[in-house]
Amino acid sequence: MLKAQASERELIDQFLAALRSLPEVRAELERDAAPDHDAQLALDVAGKPIHALVEVRKAVYPRDVRELVWRIRDLARQQPTGESGGEALAVLIADSISPGAKELLRTERVGYYDSGGSLYLPARGAYLYVDKPPPKSLSRSMRSLFKGRRAQVLHGMLIRHQDWLGVKDLAELTLVSPATASQVLSEMERLDWLESRGQGPTKQRHLREPAALLDAWVKQLASIRLPALRRYFVPAMKSEGLMERLSQVCEAHGVEYTVSFEAAAQRYAPFLSAVSQVRCRLLAGLGADAAIADLGARVVSEGANLAVIEAKSSGDLLFRERVGGVWLASPIQVYLDLLRGEGRAKEMAEHLRRERIGF
Repeated sequence: MLKAQASERELIDQFLAALRSLPEVRAELERDAAPDHDAQLALDVAGKPIHALVEVRKAVYPRDVRELVWRIRDLARQQPTGESGGEALAVLIADSISPGAKELLRTERVGYYDSGGSLYLPARGAYLYVDKPPPKSLSRSMRSLFKGRRAQVLHGMLIRHQDWLGVKDLAELTLVSPATASQVLSEMERLDWLESRGQGPTKQRHLREPAALLDAWVKQLASIRLPALRRYFVPAMKSEGLMERLSQVCEAHGVEYTVSFEAAAQRYAPFLSAVSQVRCRLLAGLGADAAIADLGARVVSEGANLAVIEAKSSGDLLFRERVGGVWLASPIQVYLDLLRGEGRAKEMAEHLRRERIGF
């Protein structure tokens, strides 16, 4: 139950209003604040009476579903009819329900409603299903997980997806504070992405399904701002030679860098006959400007064979791999970059995922 009774009642009223807006549906509050559940509703869907036993929560994630389902469904079994008769149906109402939690609730055939307007009632002979985008509060929370230092933690979990990691080890691995690592891990647990063992300071986590995390990241790409590109033309240089020369000048000036997009993917998992442009991240600073100058690169608006993204910190270059004398962005980073590219970049991304990432 919600601590704030007004919020609880407001959600119930929203659910009733959503039901009443549908054709051939009547909905009334039968009982408020029963001892073992938050409300009882008398529903009629196209002449089919339903007795809804309601549990209210603020937010629901996959981990919460496993704890809630057995209790509210058992409650429905114990009370087969209400004052108005009809089938007893367990319904979970929340301000926000994550997509993963909704999927689990549908699998368990437990009804739900969230403040974004999504609704599911799996009664026999009276099936209702309305799917809408998640509430803004949940969307903002999800988006923030895939940005900045929090994204570095996710990146680390994907790279080390076969390992068990503690907070301290993960923080050191991903160049974040232990507090940030702990916050992200807690959020991942709520989303049911992790398995855990141990307790307290020795507690360790393991990524349950790396593919699910990577898929979730892909879904958030549209909401993440594209990094600015500076475009250059370096005379008499094809992509392979340009990558090698870039490596030489960056190392000469002590500049951290990674090559990404098509040029990196081609080295990890060859797919195209040729790559026309090298896109890279350079750690910002005077050394980066000097390295670009040493390349003989000139700024252009079209016809570029070199594109540079300014890396704000070493966290933007995490988990790079040295292949053939050139530092490549991690396969995970290359995959995400390609999905925001042009031409055949998306095809190349899926090829890289199959051949190099493997999940």
